[in-house]
Amino acid sequence: MRAINFKPTQCSHCYRCVRVCQVRAITVKDQQAQIMEDSCILCGDCLNECPQDAKTYVSDLEKVKKWISLEIPVVVSLAPSYHSLFSYKKPGQVFSALKRLGFTAVRETAEGAALVTNEYRKLLEQKTMANIITTCCPSVNLLIETYYPALIPYLAPVISPMTAHARLLKQEYGPDIKVVFIGPCISKKAEAYENDPQMDVDAVLNFHEVKQWLRKEQISVKACDPLPLPEQGPGANRLYPITGGILTSINSSGTPERETYRKFSVDGVANCIDLCEDLLTGDLSRCFIEMSACEGGCIQGPMTGKAKLARFRSRVELEEDVEPVPAEDALLHFDAAHFSMSRAFRDLSPNKAMPTEAQIRKILSKVGKSTREDELDCGACGYPTCREKAIAVFQDKAEASMCIPYITEKAQSLANLILETSPNMTIVVDRELRILEFSKAAQKHFHLNHKEALETYLFQLIDTDDFEWVFEQKQSLHNKKVKFPDYGFTAIVNLVYIKKHDAVLAILIDITKEEEQAMEDYMKKLETVELAQKVIDKQMTVVQQIAGLLGETTAETKVTLTNMCKTLLDEDDE
Repeated sequence: MRAINFKPTQCSHCYRCVRVCQVRAITVKDQQAQIMEDSCILCGDCLNECPQDAKTYVSDLEKVKKWISLEIPVVVSLAPSYHSLFSYKKPGQVFSALKRLGFTAVRETAEGAALVTNEYRKLLEQKTMANIITTCCPSVNLLIETYYPALIPYLAPVISPMTAHARLLKQEYGPDIKVVFIGPCISKKAEAYENDPQMDVDAVLNFHEVKQWLRKEQISVKACDPLPLPEQGPGANRLYPITGGILTSINSSGTPERETYRKFSVDGVANCIDLCEDLLTGDLSRCFIEMSACEGGCIQGPMTGKAKLARFRSRVELEEDVEPVPAEDALLHFDAAHFSMSRAFRDLSPNKAMPTEAQIRKILSKVGKSTREDELDCGACGYPTCREKAIAVFQDKAEASMCIPYITEKAQSLANLILETSPNMTIVVDRELRILEFSKAAQKHFHLNHKEALETYLFQLIDTDDFEWVFEQKQSLHNKKVKFPDYGFTAIVNLVYIKKHDAVLAILIDITKEEEQAMEDYMKKLETVELAQKVIDKQMTVVQQIAGLLGETTAETKVTLTNMCKTLLDEDDE
């Protein structure tokens, strides 16, 4: 079952999750970071580091509420880190508050831890394992199964306190109950749903969501009447959540007469990885090693809802509450005769192919890293070295575009190329009209070099009324034709307000030649019109002259014909 969900729309390609993931289980595709489930150890670092909440915890809360509403018996296995992560006067108040949520019973996971401690002591007494690594932390188990399978023989073949406690509870209350583990861990969900074929644990909740549930139901832990703690005291096993707690539990339960294992604890994923590397060399042997993925132990789990700054206070508070005494014998009668305490581990390594040296160099060259000197190893992409990022690109875990210096340099080069080669004048000014950028074309038109321009205010060069209007209105101005007589050119001016920088970008398109050509064409038209007018005038004169001549001839003809008609008429009368 997936324990962490991903929201691609909220991922802002900041690569913080890539940087914090010690096992590089984050792949970036289309500038979106995604978790590779076959490589993830569920430490939760990416969940806590994501600034956009693009990664969210998959909750079982509604499922648990449904069981309670259906009156199905639900028993809580409460991780002992509650001692430092809940505010109370007496521990029994936490039990009371959870009972008010509807749980049938509330028990401490430390009871299961007592059984696990007993199994560890047996391994120490048997002295058959070259090294013994505790297997209480699912993230550590996943780390070794996935990345260091050669160390699997060192993993103690023992179930975790959570699983042991669930089996104990189902034996005590009956197999039909629902067991809900409440703790600070994400990887417990994978253990419950994927690594436990019996499904001993039916649901996993974390402290953060339980606290929210209590607030929603208006239940104050400090206001609850304390319930008596279970009679079977787990003793020092309540110290499992802090670094060294398992060792304390083992020592409190008695040390074998002839101790042959050196005991020490390691916490934090990075330190666990360093230890695994050392174990691979074979230099360490006969060691009993308590390993925890969280620095400081489970009290610093990813779902505690508590700031990292409270780490040492949480440890002190837990140690003050717990007396380092052996678990009561009544717990230990639930041994292998009643249920199995053993567990097997398997090789889960993804076996990613490795690129050749030539392939690495080819990938690096794509981002401008042709020589070793070009490899900055700045870590901005999330990988500590350029070479590791190139390997990740080959394995389809990263993209070449994740190289921030290369992309920045490329963007700057393109920007500089535009400023250097564009025929348009580009000017950027701040609110005080101080020139921030001045392109090559602007330098040519205003007879000012770049250095001089950056020491100049725009109002020293031109009228800035339009610029001031853009700043005041915070609106852009487009396609305004402006003449610059002092500099002998005319331009189409576009002014764009840049809100983010409170600046104005001006792009001036020189249309002087077009204007001159238009004027030349206009003058030619005028000449043509004048010439046409002369022709018209001359033609009108000719027409008028012809008309005059025609008028005289017509009049003479008319008189002649009239006289002729009159003569003919006169002759007929005779």
